[in-house]
Amino acid sequence: MTDAEWVVVRPLLPVPAWLEGRGGQPEGYCHRAMLDAIRYLVAGGISWRAMPADFPCWGRVYAFFRRWREHGLIAEFQDRLRGKVREHEGREVEPSAGIIDAQSVRAAASVLTASSGYDGGKKVPGRKRHIVTDTLGLLLAVAVTAANVGDRDAAVPLLRQLRSLHREITLVCADGGYTGSLVGWANEKLELTLEVVKRTDMSGFVVLPRRWVVERTFAWLMHSRRLARDYETLTATSEAMIQWSMITRMSRRLARPRAHGRH
Repeated sequence: MTDAEWVVVRPLLPVPAWLEGRGGQPEGYCHRAMLDAIRYLVAGGISWRAMPADFPCWGRVYAFFRRWREHGLIAEFQDRLRGKVREHEGREVEPSAGIIDAQSVRAAASVLTASSGYDGGKKVPGRKRHIVTDTLGLLLAVAVTAANVGDRDAAVPLLRQLRSLHREITLVCADGGYTGSLVGWANEKLELTLEVVKRTDMSGFVVLPRRWVVERTFAWLMHSRRLARDYETLTATSEAMIQWSMITRMSRRLARPRAHGRH
């Protein structure tokens, strides 16, 4: 990352336990080197063992990645960055509306058959990424399932996760795949308005209100070669890779000079 990015990122990093007197040993590598290594892996789509010699050894980097994943530090870091981006854009830190959608991707041969399936609608064998974004396209919640899991089935735990993490959310936009009893359930159980944005003009390509935002987020994710397919053994690791991809995008966005005349 650039020096400008590091200036933005450094204050938002989770504080190690040993610095707060909660036990543990001081880390042997600086966080900037570890973050650069993980960002390189996600962007380039390399394997852990192919980590270039410029970075710390792959085993140390993977241990850092796994520790952050297991302790929820990746999500914490991403949440802090998202809040800064929203402030940077003149928005409230906590969003009040979101957009939900899913994307099916092919899985690598290393993915366990127990956590993969076949999406008959998209004709894609592999896994499915379920995400909720805010109106800027920034990630709020993510879940990775087998591709044969229906959108409505996966939406139930995902919306529960969204409600527990973001109490200010009142409206979630969705496509026609989320119709049915899910709308009433979200309103009754979670006090969320699930608004289904349907396509009315079938003559050609139409940009639908709100829904294009989450589609753009999926396009952003596919810029990271590690996400071109699902290579991860665990779905939790797949979710972490998605979060890291968004972390890179948000840190670059914060470090980018603002256009002249923008406030």
